[in-house]
Amino acid sequence: MSVVYVVLIAFGLSMDAFAVSITSGLVIKQLKVSHAFRIALFFGSFQAIMPLMGWLAGIGMRTFVSAIDHWIVFTLLSFIGGKMIFQSMRPGPREAGFDPTNIMTLSALSIATSLDALAVGLSLSFLNVAILSPAVIIGVITFAVSFLGTFIGNRFGHFFEQKAQVAGGLLLIGIGIKILIEHSV
Repeated sequence: MSVVYVVLIAFGLSMDAFAVSITSGLVIKQLKVSHAFRIALFFGSFQAIMPLMGWLAGIGMRTFVSAIDHWIVFTLLSFIGGKMIFQSMRPGPREAGFDPTNIMTLSALSIATSLDALAVGLSLSFLNVAILSPAVIIGVITFAVSFLGTFIGNRFGHFFEQKAQVAGGLLLIGIGIKILIEHSV
């Protein structure tokens, strides 16, 4: 898999974390660089670890599903992308007293926003793609996007949140379609 596709997947995966970072930046009234760094570190780390876990789980199943792996990848990416788009359309009130820098809150948010990366790791395993480089790229891009998102949220509010999730979802669906087309030809 080319680096370009890995980077595109990484940006698609990072959109959930970006949206949560925007919301976090909106909630933190006196935003400091340390707040944004902490949020980005959690999101980036979890986004890097989850594909590794998914890839390891997929290694054992690869021989059983090699004939339909491209359909599995397409289905997973389309489901993840569709879920992101659907969730972006739902109105959600902000929670009162929400502290996005709390370790327990950050851990829960990091797991929630990185489950998609677990599925992508599983998909990469089926495609027989080495995982270390994609996991690092996904983690670094998510870190950068989350760091930036925290400041954007603090400055500009909810203007970008919904659009980022829709763009990320469409990107993942597009990559799934591309993989399906490549394996069908």
